[in-house]
This record gives sequence, C-alpha cells and structure tokens, in this order.
Amino acid sequence: MSERLQPGDVAPAFTLPDADGHEVSLSDHKDRKVIVYFYPAALTPGCTKQACDFTDNLDLLAGAGYDVIGISPDTPEKLGRFREKESLKVTLLADPEKTVTEAYAAYGEKKNYGKTYMGVIRSTIIVDEQGKVEHALYNVRATGHVSKIIKDLGI
Repeated sequence: MSERLQPGDVAPAFTLPDADGHEVSLSDHKDRKVIVYFYPAALTPGCTKQACDFTDNLDLLAGAGYDVIGISPDTPEKLGRFREKESLKVTLLADPEKTVTEAYAAYGEKKNYGKTYMGVIRSTIIVDEQGKVEHALYNVRATGHVSKIIKDLGI
C-alpha cells in the first residue's frame, strides 16, 4: 500500500480507459488543474450522489480552471452505463487492476459495521498545473464533499 500523498508531491502519472474505451492520461490535462477523485463503485447510491454533484458543478469548476476525473475499479462498459443512466458529464476512468488507485493511496483497509476489509478509500486529490499535489483528501464523504471542495478552493 502506498503512502498517502501530501501537498507538494508529484502526482503519479496515469493512463486509463474512459467509459468509451479511449485512453486518458493525467498529462492530457497539462496547464489545467485537475480534481482526481476515487470512488468504490459506479451505480451505487453514494457514488452516484458524488458523481452527480461533480456534474452539477462542472461548469463552475471548469470556469475556475479545474478538470474533473473520477476513477473506480469498474470496467469501461459499466462506467458507460453509469454515465448514461445518470447523465454524467465528468470524465470517468476504469482502473480494474487498481494500480492507479493504489499509487494514489486510495486503496486500503476499511471498516464498515465492525468488519475490516480492503477496498477503495473515497479520496480526492487536487493536482496543480505543474502536476503537483495541491490537496490530498482521504476518507471523504460522498454527500456534501463537492460543495466543501468549492468552498475550500474559494471558487
């Protein structure tokens, strides 16, 4: 398991397939700030709420210079169904091997109802124009998280 990222760290590079199977890289967003968020599973209530919140605020975030990328262990096909069902506009990337999720320390031990297991830790990493971590937020809540980011970034 990777160490959690800290502000000032270089964000790990990645290239993953999107919901249409096209490869998307972090480097495609050079000279833009990028909000990279990790979520456990498409088409689940909390993850749907979070993705819809990002979609609802996408114009505001884009206007402030931020691109938004959501990453989960789902397949591109499932991400396509998620995007269509919920009319999502954020870029959704598939990481079924969890290599990027692990590189960003967004995979690890979780506790739920007294049980401990391994899974995706809901996390948001904000990367600046130079590819450095500006903010690293781990164990975030799905509900209210996007409005908190907007407030914290002063948008």
